[in-house]
Amino acid sequence: MKALRKGTTTILNGLAGISFLAMVILTCWQVITRYLLNNPSTWSEELVGYLFAWMSLLGASLVTCERGHMNIPVIVELFDKQIQKGLNCLGELTAFLFSAIILVFGGVQITSLAMGQMTSSLGVPIGIFYIVLPLCGVLNMIYTILNMTDILRDKTEEKEAE
Repeated sequence: MKALRKGTTTILNGLAGISFLAMVILTCWQVITRYLLNNPSTWSEELVGYLFAWMSLLGASLVTCERGHMNIPVIVELFDKQIQKGLNCLGELTAFLFSAIILVFGGVQITSLAMGQMTSSLGVPIGIFYIVLPLCGVLNMIYTILNMTDILRDKTEEKEAE
């Protein structure tokens, strides 16, 4: 399981980094075409918006991997270890259900609907850009299962020490 987590995290870091680099290059291109060439590039502006969404969702999956999502540790730490485990697993289960219902189920629905619509400047189906929703939903579900396994096996302290 450690290899699965490390491999997917490496891939996600690479994809998020590539998205960010592409956004920087495309934004510079927009500035050049708008102010130096007096002919604004509309397709690059549209693509930057979609890349931002991809980078944000990929980053959210990385946060899920590291158990960095919202929680209130002050309250959880008031309880003994067994209840803390239960509350932490409940948090992961909530993230799992959100990912399954909203990102995977909802993402598949909206991706299917949007495949018939074309982007205004790029001329590709909008659904292509929405594929990231179910993709990140599945990744989040995998990460929450791995996180729950670590919580139940008391491996969270070991991971934090690394």
